[in-house]
Amino acid sequence: MAVTVLGIYVADLVLFGQKIPQAGETVLGNNFVVGPGGKGSNQAVAASKAGVKTHFISKIGDDQFGRMAIEMYDEAKVDYSNVSISEDYSTGAAAIMVDEVTGANAINVYPGASGAITKKDIDDAEPAIRNSKIFLTQLEAPKETVMYALKKASDLGVTTILNPAPAACIEKSVFPLVDYFTPNEIEASFYVNHQVETHDDTRRAAESLLDMGVKNVVITLGERGAFFASAHEAFFCPVATLKTPVVDTTGAGDAFNAGLAVALTENMSVQEAMAFASATAGLSTTKIGTAKAMPSREQIEASLRGE
Repeated sequence: MAVTVLGIYVADLVLFGQKIPQAGETVLGNNFVVGPGGKGSNQAVAASKAGVKTHFISKIGDDQFGRMAIEMYDEAKVDYSNVSISEDYSTGAAAIMVDEVTGANAINVYPGASGAITKKDIDDAEPAIRNSKIFLTQLEAPKETVMYALKKASDLGVTTILNPAPAACIEKSVFPLVDYFTPNEIEASFYVNHQVETHDDTRRAAESLLDMGVKNVVITLGERGAFFASAHEAFFCPVATLKTPVVDTTGAGDAFNAGLAVALTENMSVQEAMAFASATAGLSTTKIGTAKAMPSREQIEASLRGE
């Protein structure tokens, strides 16, 4: 079975320095890298590298950044037959500032062509969605299109994962369409109207999200791991043990979501899926970049074995 990902592709313009500047502050950087990005694109590449057939639905411009995307999909073996090329919009871009000391990041995204994905694009991609076990999306693409796609996938009997990033208001009728809701602690705080900082906060937030109609909740907690909750069970999953240091956390959430999608596609148990997702995310932080930092299946399995 396959995974279908809907989302945006943008070129990442990454600046590295000793700190992330505050408003009005200038900081001299130590390095600059241009690479592929966008949550959906990152997740598609990560899922494909992690071992499953992956379809990507998006839109790019007919320009240098767009050609960079196609080259990457060819290399990662992502099916991009549902990535259309716009004649009206340029490929999007993201400015990313990375703190070299902590690995923390701050990101500003311009979706470009990806911001013009339409319902027709979703209808055109229906065969890919129908033939997938998992449909994974986020909130960077036009929200109306994302909601339309979620409903279509749900109606087709495809398991849905909504990574609500960036956090945005969602109509109550959408939550029951979501099989797995995967916010980080900041995004979870947005939906439950209280801060998610402690373990008790996390449990309370998950209960609230389940009450909204979501079937399974996964709250990612950075270096504190992740929390899973459903009507039947709830548990914390620790971060993966790494043999190399963390250098860049950009894209770790995308890696986690992709790993979760792959594991669920392969019918792993929830505990196994969370561990697989955690290993995928952890390994992605040991390299600079986003899509290029996504680990291979062999690397993920070695990490799970403690190698």
